[in-house]
Parts: sequence; C-alpha cells; structure tokens
Amino acid sequence: MPVTFHTEKSQFNLRQKLLHKQWIKQWIDSQDAVCGKLSFIFTTNKHLKLINQKYLNHNYYTDVISFDYSEGLQISGDIFISIEQVEINAGTYGAEEDEELRRVMVHGVNHLLGYGDGNEEELGIMRQMENDALHLWLNMV
Repeated sequence: MPVTFHTEKSQFNLRQKLLHKQWIKQWIDSQDAVCGKLSFIFTTNKHLKLINQKYLNHNYYTDVISFDYSEGLQISGDIFISIEQVEINAGTYGAEEDEELRRVMVHGVNHLLGYGDGNEEELGIMRQMENDALHLWLNMV
C-alpha cells in the first residue's frame, strides 16, 4: 500500500497499521482523489517545532505539518505528527488519545486534499471533514 508509517526521535508505535492504511485510502477515495505515496512520520514536540522553524518560519509548537507532493488528483505527501502534542490535545479536548491521533492524521490528509484552516469558515469545513472521516473509521472497526 502507498501509505507508510515511520518514527523520528520517538518510540511511538501505531497500532492497527493495516486498518489505518485502509481507512486513509478510503477517505481519499471518498473525496474523489487517488491515494499516492503518503508517509506519516510520528515525532516529538521539539522535533516538529524545529521542522516548523526551518521550513515554515514559524516559531511555535504544532500537532501536524503536511508537505504536499500531490500531482493532480493523486494525493501524496509527508505528514509529520507530534505524538506529544496529540496527547496534550486529547487532554485539552477531553478526547481519547487514539481518536485525537486519527483526527490529526486526517487533518494532515485534508490539507493535502486542498483544504485549509486559516479562518473560521475554513476551520468549520475542516472540522466537519475530520468528523466525517472519524465516522468512516468507526464504520470500519
């Protein structure tokens, strides 16, 4: 499958890898796009902040950064996720860590699909898409 999972500076190990791959592919298919090569890289807050500084000139922590290599409708990219920030988010929003991780994963994919979150309208669309993708997950398990 074109979806892969890696770690950098982290000991995190994603459970149910095959199911996550199928879920991401189905989500992309449901958006009338094709799943190309997607790499999810799970890392630390410190490492993701360094990436944020180096490539985006942002000096703050974040939960996800997507690097888009898509061509047309073929969705490809590298999605870096801070596992530490996902844990913090889960506590802040009262969510299960696994659910918050999936929300952040699909958030990164949605950016590759061309969706933003720079204003309230975009953020509302992004949240609805995340919720739809999480419902897709629940239908698969």
